[in-house]
Formats: sequence, structure tokens, C-alpha cells
Amino acid sequence: MSTAARTLDTQELEQRVKHMYEEVARDPDAEFHFETGRALAERLGYPAADLDRIPAAAIDSFAGVGHFLDLATIAPGESVLDLGSGSGMDSFLAALATGDGGEVVGVDMTDEQLAKARRLAAEADVDNVEFRQGYIEGPPVDARAFDCVISNGVINLSPDKPAVFAAVARALRPGGRLALADIVSSEQLPEGVTCDASLWAACIGGAMQRDGYRAAIEGAGLEIVDWRENDEYRFVSERADNAVRKYGVTSISLLARRPEGRN
Repeated sequence: MSTAARTLDTQELEQRVKHMYEEVARDPDAEFHFETGRALAERLGYPAADLDRIPAAAIDSFAGVGHFLDLATIAPGESVLDLGSGSGMDSFLAALATGDGGEVVGVDMTDEQLAKARRLAAEADVDNVEFRQGYIEGPPVDARAFDCVISNGVINLSPDKPAVFAAVARALRPGGRLALADIVSSEQLPEGVTCDASLWAACIGGAMQRDGYRAAIEGAGLEIVDWRENDEYRFVSERADNAVRKYGVTSISLLARRPEGRN
């Protein structure tokens, strides 16, 4: 990870990621390195009955890598932060779970995704969700404001994952939890992959080795409670599939907690 941080063109990465997810918002049926849409969501484990209750256009632009809301166990009245909220599918589902007495804040850096999520929320009269412009390494939220932080397939896109998990720890109340799905690898990716901004944007180049990913979470003061493989997730392009087979790039879901009494 240190080599990638020194040599990856992070400005190019940001532009490629923004461009790719602009397209996901505008034209979710286009060809990407990954799948999108409702068929993907249901295969990953999202209940059809829940999907029926949220805006269909948010599901169309879903580009997540796993299901984790069963791990999150969001309760009525809770406050939830969605890092990399995209067009809002997970945020809308979290809003159903937390109800009128709770709140959901989605944070994303891509204008088109934010505009779509905000429009869908307004059209569906979803009052307990708000979408804010920002970066997952430093989301524009108050400290200790959330019971649960969620994220789906986004942290691998960050060139500074320890900063993301530190931001999660700051945002959580003591005893709060992190539930996410993301892409990790079995082996350390070579420089030719980690320094390729196009592969990062495709959710490949930024895949952190799983031991390092665990260490980054624990280094932020969070305790991992559950960790599982998402065998139903797959990449669709030949280039991405080659990296999957060669380096063990895979999707995982996990649950972590901020211990009670931790400052």
C-alpha cells in the first residue's frame, strides 16, 4: 500500500472514479468492469420485498459488491452514515430500517450520483435521508454522531484507507458499529496493478490485502466481529477477471464495533 500511495496519480484516480460513477448514475445499463442493477442486488442477498419499497432508479444504479445490512441490524431511531452513497440504494434501505425517528446521511464525491439520489429522495418524499458532498476520508459530519456507518464497494477506491477507518471511528458513538462490503485480495497486488488508475477505478487496483485491511480497521480502534466472503459477486471484464484469478481479488462483508468507553 505504501508503494501505491507514493506512485499512484491520485488526481487521475479521482477523475477516473468520478467519470465512471457519473456513467453509472446516467446510464446504468452501459458496460463496466462490474455489474449493476437489481439482478445483482438480489443475487448478493438483498431481499426483493425491501427493494420493492425504495426508488427503482436507485436500484438501477446500484454498483455494490456485497450485502451487509443483515450485519448492520439497523434499529428504529438510529443515525446511519453511508460512505460513498452513490445513487442511494443502501441509504434508502437504511432509512426504511431507522424509520421516521432516525436519520441517514449519505456522503459521495460525484455530482451526478448526488443529484440523482437527492432527486429520488424528493420524489419519493423520503424525509429522513440527506445526501452530502464530500470525501470518505473526511466526511462532513460531526464526531460521535452515528450509531452505524455503512459502505458498499467504495473503500477500496480510496488511496488512504487508514484515513477512512479513522473517519469511521470519529463518526461513531461508543459502541457504534461499522458494516460494509468491499474488495480485498489474498496476495499483495504488484506495482503494475496498484499504480494503474484505471484498475483502481474498476475496483481492482485498490484492493488491499486482507490482512492489511483487517489491520487498518483495528488500527483505527475498531474490533472486527464478523467477516464473510461474498461468493456471488463477480467482475465481468476479462482484465478484471484476470486479476481476480491471479491475486485472489474477492468481495467480503464485515461487521466491526467501536468499543464502549473508547475515546
